[in-house]
Amino acid sequence: MALADLAILQQTLGVSFNDLSLLEQAVVHSSYTNENPDFASISNERLEFLGDAVLGLVVADKLYQDFPQFSEGKMTKLRSALVRRDTLARIARAIRLGDYLYLGKGEEASDGRHKLTNLAGALEAVIAAIFLDQGITIARDFILRLLNKELERVVSEGVGVDYKSQLQEFI
Repeated sequence: MALADLAILQQTLGVSFNDLSLLEQAVVHSSYTNENPDFASISNERLEFLGDAVLGLVVADKLYQDFPQFSEGKMTKLRSALVRRDTLARIARAIRLGDYLYLGKGEEASDGRHKLTNLAGALEAVIAAIFLDQGITIARDFILRLLNKELERVVSEGVGVDYKSQLQEFI
């Protein structure tokens, strides 16, 4: 990917990176590094792990601070609705994150730029890259800006039926 592409991605994200290698790593799928062992960057999997934790913390804090009337159970369900793969993939699609992914040939051929898992994972990796490069405040602002409409939606509409959670509660 050219630096110009990363510049466009930074504009889309509304974040100007000090260390562009973090942003580059955030968009490198493991299929690409497997097929290109000489590529300088590693895959986004470690960033994805960290981004998931940062995302969960920011969303939990937002729910805790803004909705003191909500029980632990309600906040847990709302957080789950906000950080789940489908929600993250929808947001990633909206900012066209899939356009920037480095994918291996097989992943590219199987429509990997549109796979929910790839999109959600890349978004989590971008969150981690922002956190590492800019700190928690900028990462928080970024997350809340992206999730604002989803947060309003799940709070007003509720989270719907979560059969897995119902089964776990029953058991």
